[in-house]
Amino acid sequence: MQTPTPLRIRISWPAGHLTASLDDTPTSQALAKALPLVSTARTWGEEVYFDTGVSVSRETGAREVVEPGTVAFWTDGDALALPYGPTPISRGDECRLASPCNVLGRLDGAPGLLATVRDGEPVRVELLEA
Repeated sequence: MQTPTPLRIRISWPAGHLTASLDDTPTSQALAKALPLVSTARTWGEEVYFDTGVSVSRETGAREVVEPGTVAFWTDGDALALPYGPTPISRGDECRLASPCNVLGRLDGAPGLLATVRDGEPVRVELLEA
C-alpha cells in the first residue's frame, strides 16, 4: 500500500523563501487546489499572514496557541498564518493566533527567516513536486 506523499509548498518573498510540509487535511487539499497564488504579506507581531482566496470551515483540531513554524490557516480571514514568535495577544513567548486556526503542517527551515518579510510585500505560494 502506498503512503500518501505529504504536500510540500514553497513560500517566497523578496528577501527569501521557506518550504513547508503539510499534513493531509481538508484545508491543505483546498489550498493545494488554489496554488500557485500570489498575495500581499501582512505582519502582526511575529506572525506573517496573507489572503489565499480559499474559504474553508474551522476543523475540529483548530488551535489558537501553536509552536513557532506552524503553518496555520486562519478561517476567519481566509488566510495562511505563519507565526514565528509572539503576537500582540501572546502571553509570554507563545505564538498565539488571532483565533483558533486549522493546523496544516510545519515550516521545514528556521521560522525566524519570516522576520525578513515586510508588511505589504508580495508573497508567492506554490506546490513543490514530490
